[in-house]
Amino acid sequence: MRTSRFVLAFALALVVAVLAPPAATAKAFPDRLELPDGFLPEGIAIGPGPTAWFGSRADGDIFEVDLRTGAGHIMSQGPGTPSVGLKSDRRGRLFIAGGPAGDGRVVDVDSGEILASYQFTTAASFVNDVVLTKRYAWFTDSSQPQLYGVPLARDGRLADPEDVVTLPLSGDWVQGTGFGANGLTETPDGRGLLVVHSTAGELHRVDLRTGATRRVDLGGYAVSNGDGMLLRGRTLYVVQNQLNKVAVFRLDRAARTGRLIHTITDPGFDIPTTVAAFGRWLYLPNARFTTPPTPDTPYWVTRVDAPRGCR
Repeated sequence: MRTSRFVLAFALALVVAVLAPPAATAKAFPDRLELPDGFLPEGIAIGPGPTAWFGSRADGDIFEVDLRTGAGHIMSQGPGTPSVGLKSDRRGRLFIAGGPAGDGRVVDVDSGEILASYQFTTAASFVNDVVLTKRYAWFTDSSQPQLYGVPLARDGRLADPEDVVTLPLSGDWVQGTGFGANGLTETPDGRGLLVVHSTAGELHRVDLRTGATRRVDLGGYAVSNGDGMLLRGRTLYVVQNQLNKVAVFRLDRAARTGRLIHTITDPGFDIPTTVAAFGRWLYLPNARFTTPPTPDTPYWVTRVDAPRGCR
């Protein structure tokens, strides 16, 4: 039944986002999504279909939103520690980075139940983001120069905790002080990963066999405060949280070089942390890091159009 649900959801997404007239979809899909007061959002995952999930830094709750209406509800109760980066797969599972808890977990999007938990490290850490490749779910650690890989079986079976691998970062990578590895995604050719170094303002290509990194030549552009990333074809979106903007690059297939082609700003931005896409739209949760959090502090998600030629 779950497979049928996601096939139907994906088909609906194509009809709504691609075939429907722009005026009609603009009325149906709100350009601002309200999150619960005091939620402290960080990560976002979208789809298959017009459904988004958001993680709370306050207690790890997962909030599910229907992009068509903006209606939402708590889908999964958190463990009392933050939920940061998120990614969803076609099997109805949500992979969640656990921030300072040093862990990751997998949640069933139908029931909200935890399907698997992985304690990556007990040392000081901040497990920040996650990306799904054909063979692994990879997680960054902003406090330590290493990635964590959870193997993904072809039959969908989740790995046992002892199967998790740790990949130390080397080569051009210099950890330094402050946040290191933050957002990550695949390279356009699918042969490596791209990791943004938030404090250094650098984008690195990671060799998954060795962990050696090489700085991507961005023509002198510094991705300072780089946070979540989104790759669509050879177009890379890098959210620069404290700068309230998104830098858009056109990469070569191997991601050795990139050229800045656009920057996105919006009055609705209040320190966005990451980005996900549905059709021609980009959705960014606002963490509001400079606003003192209270139980009544409002939080929201801003929807913007992807620039023409970047969709």
